[in-house]
Amino acid sequence: MPFNVLIVEDQPLIALNLQDAVEELGHHTVGIAGNLYQALALSTNVDIAFVDVNLEDGPTGPIVGRALAEDDVAVLFMTSDPGAIRGGVAGALGVIEKPVMDRDLIAAVEYVADRRAGRTTIVPPKSLIEFDPPSAGA
Repeated sequence: MPFNVLIVEDQPLIALNLQDAVEELGHHTVGIAGNLYQALALSTNVDIAFVDVNLEDGPTGPIVGRALAEDDVAVLFMTSDPGAIRGGVAGALGVIEKPVMDRDLIAAVEYVADRRAGRTTIVPPKSLIEFDPPSAGA
């Protein structure tokens, strides 16, 4: 099942590499955003988002990720500093550390797509750090 994917990344080469992986796996990239404003402007009809923590306008990635997750978007953070979001972001799946090897990137895209499709029993790629799911009643 193809999904609409938003890439929130301010480094063009990383963003284009991710876009290639997303599209090779049959999904559609709705856009590439380099900052909070662009990400929110492109956030309609998005199923999946890959979000960097530090963008052109500073460490606004967690704000973007939280807003997207609240709109039922499957969010995966990609950052060179996973410790910056060690407590997780409500609703987000997890984080993968950059730089990302191509095979790990493909595995991450497939994992997020599977989760978005409702398959919750799949095992995440080894390079992905899952956030704790919210506890019942939280």
